Amino acid sequence: MWQAVGHLLPIAVAVAVSSVPIMIMIIILLSPKRKLSALAFLCGWVIGIVLVVVLCALAARALPEPPRRTQDTLAGVLQIVIGAALICASAITLVRRSRSQTAGVPNWLRSVGSFGPLPSLAVALALNFRPKGLVLGAAAGLVLRDASLRSSEIAVAIAIYTGLAASTIVVPIIATLLAPKRVEPRLVTAEAWFSKNGAILAALMLFMIGVVILGDGIAGL
Repeated sequence: MWQAVGHLLPIAVAVAVSSVPIMIMIIILLSPKRKLSALAFLCGWVIGIVLVVVLCALAARALPEPPRRTQDTLAGVLQIVIGAALICASAITLVRRSRSQTAGVPNWLRSVGSFGPLPSLAVALALNFRPKGLVLGAAAGLVLRDASLRSSEIAVAIAIYTGLAASTIVVPIIATLLAPKRVEPRLVTAEAWFSKNGAILAALMLFMIGVVILGDGIAGL
């Protein structure tokens, strides 16, 4: 099981450093409606992560069981496709960053500060079903499929994956709700930093993990 967890950890880190959810969380935490909206966003984000990885794992397990060598080849091809998709996603992230610097912060992103609990929950859920989120979920699903784990081990692996993937949302929200005056200045600083560098960090993580998955796929052929 721990070998599978080791393969899941870098994928979880890529989910954790996604700049858009972090920016939305910061804007919500700096808004007047932060208490209920932040908790709703937290719940939606965690539920969305679990849903994506569970659905992708079930889809991977539903694939037909061909001969072992064919299975290895199919898994290798899927890893190559996923790795290439993540590398492309990193390039797209950088292109969007360059455009956003000239166009300014999108209006929809500014408006999340006025969201109530239900819109915040819905946005958090939807963010997990973006193409990048689905590709990362597919990578995690393949890891769980290839590991041939028992149901209890899969549940533990998914819990560890979710905990790490959601940590960059869960920790700041809980810290802000417990000690708002102490955390607020750091949120302002983090907002400025992420608006400038968040996309670069996310693109770098996607590229590195994409290369690793691509390499594993090539080695498995």
